[in-house]
Amino acid sequence: MTNEVIINQVYTAFNNRDIDGVLKFFLPEVEWPNGWEGGYVHGQQQVRDYWTRQWAELNPIVTPETIKPLQDGRLLVEVRQVVKDLEGNMVFDGPVKHVYEFEGGLIKKMVIEA
Repeated sequence: MTNEVIINQVYTAFNNRDIDGVLKFFLPEVEWPNGWEGGYVHGQQQVRDYWTRQWAELNPIVTPETIKPLQDGRLLVEVRQVVKDLEGNMVFDGPVKHVYEFEGGLIKKMVIEA
């Protein structure tokens, strides 16, 4: 499975709120940005806890629009991120850049770029 296929499956699972469907593509010690509260979470359990808290208050839908390999082996994924609160009010709607680092066919780290 290519990294591009993994990325598409990850976003589909995330948008379906299928945490296990995402985590199967993460290294156990994954580093993941906490774009909502700030900083990073480390490891699959912290990612699970973070998304559980986030989805209790927000409804984000993140759709990849382009996937570009970078010279250093990472992937740049340009996404459209639409975030609403649970009442349906718009919190954010716009482009965001995600950069993924892989190791052994799994996601090691993701960074949100400005």
